[in-house]
This record gives sequence, C-alpha cells and structure tokens, in this order.
Amino acid sequence: MTESTIISRYASHPLRIKVCGMTQLDQLRTLDEIGVAFAGMIFYHKSARFALKTLNGEEVKKAKLKAYKVGVFVNAGYEEIMTQVDHFGLDLVQLHGDETPRFCEQISSYIQTIKAFRLGEDDNIPWKIREFKDCCDMFLFDTMGVGYGGTGKKFNWSQLCGLNIKKPFFLSGGIEPDDVQAIQQFVQDSVAKDLFALDINSKFEISPGVKDMVKVRDFYNELNK
Repeated sequence: MTESTIISRYASHPLRIKVCGMTQLDQLRTLDEIGVAFAGMIFYHKSARFALKTLNGEEVKKAKLKAYKVGVFVNAGYEEIMTQVDHFGLDLVQLHGDETPRFCEQISSYIQTIKAFRLGEDDNIPWKIREFKDCCDMFLFDTMGVGYGGTGKKFNWSQLCGLNIKKPFFLSGGIEPDDVQAIQQFVQDSVAKDLFALDINSKFEISPGVKDMVKVRDFYNELNK
C-alpha cells in the first residue's frame, strides 16, 4: 500500500481525521460508518490506551476495516513492530519516540511510516525534521511533554506557519471539538498545503481509550460540510 494510494483514496476529504488511542473493536467499526480515514492503536505499554489490553489482533485483522490502521510505537524494536503489523494487519506505523533516521528507514522499507515530532516552544522545526525527510513517508507534529505519548495539550500552531514541510503531515496535540474555526484558519496558511490529517484523541473520550462517538461524528461532519 503506497502513500499515493492513501492520498488518492481520500482526495475528496481536504481535512481527514485520525482517531488515535482506539481500544474497542465496535468503536473501530463505528469509525468506518462515520468515514474517518485513520484509526490509531497504541502499542506502548505505559499508555492508558495500550491496545493489547483490550484488542485481539486477529479479530481486528479479520474485521477488514475501511479506515487505515495505524500502529503507534515508542522506541520499540524492529521485531516487536513487525509482529504487531502482522497480527493486526496494520497499514501504517507511527514512530513516536526517539527513533533514529536509520531505524525509520528500516521500518519504512516495509510499511508506510509516520515519524512524530514533539515540539517545544523554541524548537527549530526545519532543523528537527531535516534528517528524516528521506527515510519516512509522513510526519506528525505533537506537543512536547514529560515522557512520551500525547499530552492532551496544544502546541503553538503558528510555529508551523510559513514553513515548507515538503512532506504530508498530521497535526496533533490536544485538538478538541470546538477547534473547527481555528483549524479552518490554520489551513489558510501556506504550510497547510502539506497538511494531510488531523489527529484527535483524549478530547473526544468518555474515559481513556473509550471514544465519545457523537463528538467524533459531529467534529467530522462540521469539518467536511
């Protein structure tokens, strides 16, 4: 499955959504009903949304979901990642730790790979991403926090404004239901020519890993009306 295939499949959806931290098979199926493009499952054992606590890989694989399945890993080894790619039938891998460009290249030679960058207020983004441009397929920009994983907080999106990322990227970090207007303003900036999808998680939950599907549906419809 190639990046161009993924892009062409959702060409009519200018603001695609990835719902991350999925832990229930029935909710994965509901994402398909809504039209969500990407379903994220976290394979980081310290996460409150650790997929292996509640999801069976073979059941997920056999479900033949329409949404692309994204496995989120933090400093995992190659064999561990490939095991879950096989068990869950993952379509993409998201590397959310301190993975090196060489490791990203190793993974991306087998499966579409997203490299996540946790941004602090003073980060030089072009410098931070420079070594990864040729060794992964997409980027994801998230908020810097203590440890790894999402913080549920936004970073300053204006840090991206005016940049030429030259690679499809996901915008993450505390996106919430009331952010539609702010997102619509952000997409007016030149950097948004490379904005591929919005990554949502904790602000759309009833409890960790259990999504409020009404909020997800309403957000999707508001973005795409």
